[in-house]
Amino acid sequence: MLTWLGWKFTGCSNRIFMKEKIGVIDLGTNTFHLLIAEINDGAVTVLYRERQAVKLGMGGINRGVILDEAIERAIQCLLQFKEKLDREHVNRVKALGTSALRSAGNGQQAIELIKSKTGIEVERISGDQEAEYIYYGIRSAVALGTSNSLIVDIGGGSVEFILANHSKIHWKASLDIGAQRMLERFHRHDPMLASELEDLTQHYHQALAPVATALAEFHADALIGSSGTFDTLSEIYCINNQLHYLSGQPETPLTIEGFRFIHSELILKNRADRLKIPGMIEMRVDMIVVASCLIKYLVDHYALRTVRVSSYSLKEGVLARLANSTNSIS
Repeated sequence: MLTWLGWKFTGCSNRIFMKEKIGVIDLGTNTFHLLIAEINDGAVTVLYRERQAVKLGMGGINRGVILDEAIERAIQCLLQFKEKLDREHVNRVKALGTSALRSAGNGQQAIELIKSKTGIEVERISGDQEAEYIYYGIRSAVALGTSNSLIVDIGGGSVEFILANHSKIHWKASLDIGAQRMLERFHRHDPMLASELEDLTQHYHQALAPVATALAEFHADALIGSSGTFDTLSEIYCINNQLHYLSGQPETPLTIEGFRFIHSELILKNRADRLKIPGMIEMRVDMIVVASCLIKYLVDHYALRTVRVSSYSLKEGVLARLANSTNSIS
């Protein structure tokens, strides 16, 4: 999907006074994102967005390896991104590798091959760094206020959890319960069997113990979902309720009740029928069931009263941090 945008980050300090075009590439476990923006006197104007379903972790994420065919898909995608960056005369590129690249035994080899084939130098970031960037991306899009929220970014390899308000991150963690991992481990039938749903729920119960502990200390009423699955759920919700949905807006609508209705449909349908749901897109159709099960667990067990959807995430967080810093992001 290609989208041109002219939206500007607000609240950025005027600490960078040179005019510069920046490219940010998020090499996710499932999806690669390209964002091109211009920074001028501390203001960030997003010029261009593109995403491709590369499926870097498919077939190998639970074995700690990136398959050769996945590396080739990554290279072909990045060559296309490189053409766009060159045409736009981008001054600087920040390419970040997340869960699949940091957990794979051949992750560094994949990065070296990508650089040799595309010229793009990829930095593997930790889960902690990823969570921090996600927070700043969401803070650029959503008015967090003084109350704490549980921010959740569901990736293919990992899920980032951040307990924070506008002024402070209280706690953050990256857990290896991403949707591609859970899909390959638990979604063996389509629709999922009741026993598979129960096994998945039990796995979440055990894996989310650190989140429960953090919530006991830093109470949160709101769940804020970051892009990806949440974007698709929001679009489906808007269509179901005859609301206007505009892709790329900083925040888009979703309610707890609306989510529960969508979830009840998702777990009963097979892939072909899920694709028929208005608002569903093919790059989400496989992983959305296990991702939706995670969201349901969170709202059921942690007394979260509201759900909000931020269209911005890691890549926007990189830009937000850059615009508020006197130095380049290292």
